[in-house]
Amino acid sequence: MMPRNAAVRDGGHRAVRLWLYVLAALVVGMVAVGGATRLTGSGLSITEWRPVTGAVPPLSAEAWAAEFDKYRDTPQYRILNQGMGLSDFKTIYAWEWGHRLLGRFVGLAFFLPLIWFWARGRLTRRLGLGLLGLGILGGLQGAIGWIMVASGLQPGMTAVAPLKLALHLTTASLILAGLVWLAAGLRAEPSPPVPARLGRTAVVLVVLALGQIFLGGLVAGSKAGLVYNTWPGMDGAFAPPLGELFAVRPWIENFVDNHALVQLNHRLTAYLLLAVALLHAFDARRTLPGSGAARRATGVAGLVLAQAALGVTTLLLAVPLWAGLSHQVFAMAVLVMATVHARLSPAVTARPMRPEAAPAFGFEALTGRPA
Repeated sequence: MMPRNAAVRDGGHRAVRLWLYVLAALVVGMVAVGGATRLTGSGLSITEWRPVTGAVPPLSAEAWAAEFDKYRDTPQYRILNQGMGLSDFKTIYAWEWGHRLLGRFVGLAFFLPLIWFWARGRLTRRLGLGLLGLGILGGLQGAIGWIMVASGLQPGMTAVAPLKLALHLTTASLILAGLVWLAAGLRAEPSPPVPARLGRTAVVLVVLALGQIFLGGLVAGSKAGLVYNTWPGMDGAFAPPLGELFAVRPWIENFVDNHALVQLNHRLTAYLLLAVALLHAFDARRTLPGSGAARRATGVAGLVLAQAALGVTTLLLAVPLWAGLSHQVFAMAVLVMATVHARLSPAVTARPMRPEAAPAFGFEALTGRPA
């Protein structure tokens, strides 16, 4: 029978784990609404950052007229949306307002339960510090979001800066991965260790997924998905000529602003991620057949393959709203699965036998325990 203290502790861990997974789902929702806001061109409709009073939308005709006047003073309106009516403005305003409101809700859903769990003694010191770190990252994410929006309000700009959008998306992805990592670590049953090779590769998959999300943010921000809408080649060749890939000066800016190079980098990293995921799944199934690690590795590989197919479809269709949004949200699914797999695959290395230790024999040799 489980001791009472252990049962209480396990129940507390279940509550904290559920809370963390709910937060993770809210972050995915935040990414989805943010993606829809970007794809509908709504991200610059609110021209001020008011963390508290901005939670209340315009409630009168005069308030709507004032907000619309602010938007009509932006370069996006003057260059792209000249002549837009108030009803259309209300539509794009609703997307951006909803995105910001959801961000405020996520903040409350994080900090209020955090205070309660901490006061009730449900958090270990390590878990509490990890959560505080994620809270700080969440505050930084809000600041990055406004810096991103402000970049799109500069003279001559009709959209936010691609690099700032990629940083905004990647920071959200880091928060998501952190929540899932902490939640997966609160399982009642400890995960069996895996060979160091498999454990390291599982972590590499998380890093590659985050890198691919960052590159996807650059593609979205620069609208590089609207060129070279062919696959497997880029208009008949594996890659455009070097003169086109590095046409921008200074050359370093090609990695952010050159549509050809930005898309090529996203493609190449996708191939690398898919190759590593498939090889890792094969390795796990061969090394630990029938194990949880093998099943998780197979799941990661399956999700990466599906995401790659969705990415190709999105490219060939020139990024319609449904495909672009699905591709962005499915990237979060890949990241979540890869993070859970890495967290539940603790690596173990073979320890050299001490000279005075006798070699194991009989049943001990099968269990790995000394005689």
